[in-house]
Amino acid sequence: MTTGPASTAPVHPIDAPGTGEAAWQAWAGLAALPAWPVTGWASAVIFAAHPDDEVLGAGGTIALLAAAGARLRVVAVTDGESSHPGRSAARRAELAERRAREQEAALQALGAGPAEVIRLGLPDAGLGDREGELAARVPELTAGFDVCLAPWEGDLHADHEAVGRAARRAAGQVLFYPVWMWHWACPADARVPWAQAGRVVIPAEARNRKETAIRCFASQLEDRGAGSGPVLTAQFAAHFGRDDEVLIPAARP
Repeated sequence: MTTGPASTAPVHPIDAPGTGEAAWQAWAGLAALPAWPVTGWASAVIFAAHPDDEVLGAGGTIALLAAAGARLRVVAVTDGESSHPGRSAARRAELAERRAREQEAALQALGAGPAEVIRLGLPDAGLGDREGELAARVPELTAGFDVCLAPWEGDLHADHEAVGRAARRAAGQVLFYPVWMWHWACPADARVPWAQAGRVVIPAEARNRKETAIRCFASQLEDRGAGSGPVLTAQFAAHFGRDDEVLIPAARP
């Protein structure tokens, strides 16, 4: 009996090889983005779909705001318990506790130790089913704050996108920070709204703080076992050592 060629399922962009940091560094479009004057913000709420999203996408911005004395609140939507495959419920709980400690250490490294941290405990990898619940809480969580930072709703990660869409309900200005976009997109990618984006210039001290903060997430930097490798591979982590961070304003609903 003969068979036809084996079918191949399409690879999700996050699972594809991705764009190396050298390509982004060579693109003049990043430096051409207008600068966000973030040190004028008196307060900010930063939503993280998982502990470490806020440091990867906006850690330098958080360091600048902390140094300027801004009031900061970090909302950890999930505890990131599903980042390691094949774990029992007990071990997922252990991982959640570990990631919470890593996040606290990272905020200390950014100089944002006094930031208020709110943990919602929604299910990692299941935010699509709880988006309405999250959206209903966003107004109260952001009341009295000037700015809300959240994962970009076009990041192609379901949890990030759910948090981004929910963040549109925020009381203040809403700005998205991309995370996985740096992996699957390419310079001048038409899927990214570059015309609306701006950048935060991250000076050396804040950049060094961010680098230290990223290293706090050892659970994401180490091999996860079962042939999975780390979540934060060297290629992926390289995107977050730049001297700027990109923010995308959200259109109001």
